[in-house]
Amino acid sequence: MSPAVREVRFHGRGGQGVVLAAQMLAVAAVHDGGHAVAFPTFGPERRGAPVVAHTRFSPTPLRRRSSGGRADAIVVFDESLLGAVDVASGLAEDGVVVVNSTRRPEALSLSAPASAATVDATSIALERTGHPAVNAALIGALARATDLVSLGGITAGIQEVLGPRLGADGVGANLAASVAAFGATHVGRAQGGRQFTVAERWLPGVLDLPPGLAVTYRETPQGAIGPGSSLRNRTGSWRVNRPVLDADRCTNCLLCWLYCPDGSVLRTPHGVALRYDYCKGCGICAAVCTPGAIEMMREVVA
Repeated sequence: MSPAVREVRFHGRGGQGVVLAAQMLAVAAVHDGGHAVAFPTFGPERRGAPVVAHTRFSPTPLRRRSSGGRADAIVVFDESLLGAVDVASGLAEDGVVVVNSTRRPEALSLSAPASAATVDATSIALERTGHPAVNAALIGALARATDLVSLGGITAGIQEVLGPRLGADGVGANLAASVAAFGATHVGRAQGGRQFTVAERWLPGVLDLPPGLAVTYRETPQGAIGPGSSLRNRTGSWRVNRPVLDADRCTNCLLCWLYCPDGSVLRTPHGVALRYDYCKGCGICAAVCTPGAIEMMREVVA
């Protein structure tokens, strides 16, 4: 990849606005006087599953529409991904990892020491927009941590990409989140030494599958795969927000049980109960709960 070509890689989970962040950054790069492309890397993902998106930009027109393999900056939407994905892989020697975290950069552990920046983007987004979508906040943090894009460019990207979706009020709230994150970002250096084994990967890739797997359930070094393997590959680790039930307010109307897409609400003789093994934190149960007995709370990363 030409030194004039810069690339930013975004790691997040389905539903967090990762693809929109890549698009907003591309518009920002064009606003700053360059050329840019944005593209995601995912298959048939579900909400909460790891997703990757890229933005490439250059002073000259870009003809390649795929990742160059090296990233000048890596933006991580969900700190829990640090233990599941080697996010620092492919980071340029002078690159920066930007993480949505309440911790300081020095407290982060990556596969190798690297410049890092942290910002509590979730709290900023909730305060400014009322929603946990952190894309606008994180690209504001990116502008603070690097010289890849200006805050004015970020403003243009938010207005162009989010304007048709959210209207003036929504754009204003996201602009406020971006500026707040720019000011609240901590820049430092993350420690190295985190080891990644095959078992830590969130699911096996196609090249890991043993022959004959299409017709059999099988335990492999990569985990359980095949028909019925979803019972072993618990997807609750995808969750960013956790539903919390107030049993005293629950009227047992069962709307949460009816609408939960993952079967994570159980009917018991004493009312409903929440099972977290497969709950991805989509928030549908809280949205349909008429008495307001379910509240979405931020998941705490150990």
